Amino acid sequence: MSTATVPRVTTKPHPQVADVTWTQLIEAVRQSGRYATRPQAEQVTRTVLSALGTHVTGDERVDLARALPGEAARLIAAQIPATRRLTAARFVDEVASRTPGATSATARWDVSSVLGALPPLIGDDLITRILAQLPPGYALLFGRADLTPAS
Repeated sequence: MSTATVPRVTTKPHPQVADVTWTQLIEAVRQSGRYATRPQAEQVTRTVLSALGTHVTGDERVDLARALPGEAARLIAAQIPATRRLTAARFVDEVASRTPGATSATARWDVSSVLGALPPLIGDDLITRILAQLPPGYALLFGRADLTPAS
């Protein structure tokens, strides 16, 4: 019998998020969206991340869940991937349909508040990979310039 050791594979969160908690994520969203209360920011975050979880697939979905705090990762991972990609505008409308009393304008604010809080937490490389698999128009929702040529 060999005494050689077998390398152990471990997964590590993105170095920037190693110590980010659910509470810190909610606080980042609360500040980004200027929500009056933590529960309001938490509800918005849950709604947007659940919607996002249906549209990010493959390695990017796994890496996104791995990079986020546990509660946020569970929201992403619990979603069944969509069979068709939504445009950014339709994604905002989907979030509006999941939010009682929301309009397209308030849903866009909510989506931008949550997605715009993610880059500093999970890193630009992962955001770039996520944007590469989504239809044009999502970059603005993540707080980036959308430099995709118009079709």
